[in-house]
Amino acid sequence: MAKGNQKKVEDITAMDVDFSKWYTDVVKKAALMDYGSVKGSMILQPYGFAIWENMRNDLDKRFKKTGVENVYMPMLIPESLLQKEKDHVAGFAPEVAWVTVGGNETLQERLCIRPTSETLFCEHFAKVIQSYRDLPKVYNQWCSVMRWEKTTRPFLRSSEFLWQEGHTMHETKEEAMERTIQMYQVYADFFKETLAIPVVGGQKTESEKFAGAEATYTIEAMMHNGYALQSGTSHYFGDGFAKSFDITFTGRDNKLQYPHQTSWGVSTRMIGAVIMVHGDDNGLVLPPRIAPTQVVIVPVAQHKPGVLDKCRELLSSLTDNFRVKLDDSDNSPGWKYSQYEMLGVPIRLEMGPRDIENGQCVLVRRDTGEKIPASLDTLNETIAALLDTIHENMYQNACKNLEEKTFEATTLEEFTEIANNKGGFIKAMWCGDEACEEKIKDITNGVKSRCIPFEEDKLSDVCVCCGKPAKHMLYWGRQY
Repeated sequence: MAKGNQKKVEDITAMDVDFSKWYTDVVKKAALMDYGSVKGSMILQPYGFAIWENMRNDLDKRFKKTGVENVYMPMLIPESLLQKEKDHVAGFAPEVAWVTVGGNETLQERLCIRPTSETLFCEHFAKVIQSYRDLPKVYNQWCSVMRWEKTTRPFLRSSEFLWQEGHTMHETKEEAMERTIQMYQVYADFFKETLAIPVVGGQKTESEKFAGAEATYTIEAMMHNGYALQSGTSHYFGDGFAKSFDITFTGRDNKLQYPHQTSWGVSTRMIGAVIMVHGDDNGLVLPPRIAPTQVVIVPVAQHKPGVLDKCRELLSSLTDNFRVKLDDSDNSPGWKYSQYEMLGVPIRLEMGPRDIENGQCVLVRRDTGEKIPASLDTLNETIAALLDTIHENMYQNACKNLEEKTFEATTLEEFTEIANNKGGFIKAMWCGDEACEEKIKDITNGVKSRCIPFEEDKLSDVCVCCGKPAKHMLYWGRQY
């Protein structure tokens, strides 16, 4: 915990005592969500939804800069439509929820509540794509999806959750692959530049790729406790869906061709990543660029003449540039300090009679607890610079955690020792055989391949599991 951030919220379990309980305590104490009446469902409360809105708005701007257009597809998918892509159906079958009754009548055909919308997009693309002049189609939708999960956890895995799903169609494989990598990079940049989270990125192995995809690219974030969180994926589908759904276009050579497809998505599990990467024993520590409140003004001795008036004046002067809140309730300053620490507000602005006399205020950083006197004459500039400093410090702290929890192993003994006693990412060579992935998962109680990085280190010539010639270096780790 940062110096000056002594534990103040007693009903939050310390993360080094029980990390899972700490996570749940923070989620509930900060009123980010509540549990719905259906098992595994989640009510996003105002503060949690505000965080999601800030994430969504930032990402939406990034998407649109690359030419993406937003659309909206129906929630229900006829079973006959879902069955058109067998690999896709097999991958989602255990998680599908079905509607079998409409009103008082049994439906002639079951309707699937979308777990994802590839089939709906493909049905639509088949109607609107006839010529190469109709391509590319670069669509995205913001919506909810449902997956009937057996084990749920707030934000990380729930039966219904919010996300975005991009679906694109292209004239050539090269264009589709370029879009696949482009959207992977958009996610990686967003995590660094907005969420202050470094990621490990690369391609999923054959056994871990998305159902129906030819290639899946992933960003993997490291949590405080060394667990990985698959935080965003971008998929190249080739022309497999196009063939299943008979999507064709007349090419430049006047011959019928199949378009090449991509899909990419992130979800509200990003909120879980922010909590588990940046949070501490006092609660949330929110990156400034997604914090619902960036600056909270706390009056000191607010009963004294002029204090509240000055605080309201500050509120007015800061509102155009920052998300600011004035807490003029009758709670004590000490209660307010603890409350806004727990809520992860990046900057607390304290203003009392002596500050007014000196033409200054005190800014308190959530990430370090540091108190900084600031002149009122240049307050907007000071806060803007401080928010950037906080973001960079949070990013560097997360990079340090990632570096300290990334290990190398060249033998199975080293691998299992790290997996059982240290946790985190393990870099190790792999022969390419799925059997070795399964063996490692079994003997380490759940360590799985995370990705083949774009730039691979050659740690040895042989697979860490079987000793056969190695084809790739993998990142391995336990996951949420």
